Amino acid sequence: MSDQITEPQQGGAKKSSIAHRLYTGEISYDFIGHRRRWYTVSAVLLLISILALSIRGFNMGIEFRGGADFQAPIAVTAATVDDVRTAVEELNLPQNDDLSVTTVGDNTVRVQTRPLVEAEVTAVKGAIAEVAGIQPDEVAYSLIGASWGQQITTQAAIALVVFLVLVMGLIWAYFREFKMSIAAILALLHDLIVTVGVYALVGFTVTPATMIGVLTILGYSLYDTVVVFDKIRENTRDLTNTRHTYSFQANNAVNQVLVRSLNTTIIGVLPVAALLFTGWFILGTGPLKDLGLALFVGMVAGAYSSIFIATPLLAQMREADPDMREHRERLSRRAARATEKHGHKPKAVTVAVGDPTATPVDPSTLGLVSAKDVDPGTRRQPSRQSRNQRRK
Repeated sequence: MSDQITEPQQGGAKKSSIAHRLYTGEISYDFIGHRRRWYTVSAVLLLISILALSIRGFNMGIEFRGGADFQAPIAVTAATVDDVRTAVEELNLPQNDDLSVTTVGDNTVRVQTRPLVEAEVTAVKGAIAEVAGIQPDEVAYSLIGASWGQQITTQAAIALVVFLVLVMGLIWAYFREFKMSIAAILALLHDLIVTVGVYALVGFTVTPATMIGVLTILGYSLYDTVVVFDKIRENTRDLTNTRHTYSFQANNAVNQVLVRSLNTTIIGVLPVAALLFTGWFILGTGPLKDLGLALFVGMVAGAYSSIFIATPLLAQMREADPDMREHRERLSRRAARATEKHGHKPKAVTVAVGDPTATPVDPSTLGLVSAKDVDPGTRRQPSRQSRNQRRK
């Protein structure tokens, strides 16, 4: 199957939209046939993510590693965060690179540091109070233990495992096809690893907002995959009574929902990109930046995996089933009989799209391309005999 199958437009006919032409099969891209290409791209992304996690690791926030939290009443202005940060940095506290200064509403400033000794706590209170114009005793101080973060991490891991198990069962029950569950979960794990790998690579602080973003992308990734799988189920209904293979119909399904997937992804990513830009370049810190990066990377990875990972994996697994092998053999025998009957050998394509080991067959017999797409010069025209010759 070629990358793109086009059908010439009739003179004077109105040109249809790209979405309509993809849906009707006038044009299509062979996603399934190029699956090794997508597997290679995904393998590289996963390798980079795993190396980032192994070498750089996570920059855990104060909620997970423990630390000191200060809050003070102040009339928040555009310069409040910078003024408070400068005042605390001028104390030259050792190992204070992870200093975090944020505002809460329009009347509170919040400062988070590593765990401090009593003298350091007094110094930080005095610096914040001086900027806020209040007494040091009015600066609230609390110590956050690392055990809280460990408990949250454990509960999040348990919730993730339970979620994956329930999703596998739900997809299996809805589609009545366990291989769809496997393909969807593998694509989802791909999205998670890539997201946390990018997070480790850029060095953003892991906060509760990060966990919220990572858990949020689970639903988005599955939504896009389920949309594609639903179209595959529709296209492959009663497949063994048709002249098409599972790979061909799955590839059709991806092309038919491609524009919808792209539109959904773009519409979803645009506000998330604005969120990330605001948190990263305008505020410079805070939950908006952490949440925005996790959502942005996860949503893009989810759209990619539903098309380039989940569907090729599903088609590859289904083509290995006995019923699909028998179906391909039946199509091959039908193509062989058609070749013998017409006395010519048409241009061959493979039964399983993208499978170089499959038996070559007549494209017009299988429906991989329409009969009019076959080179007319290869067709043998029926011979005409005179009446006397037929009598003999």
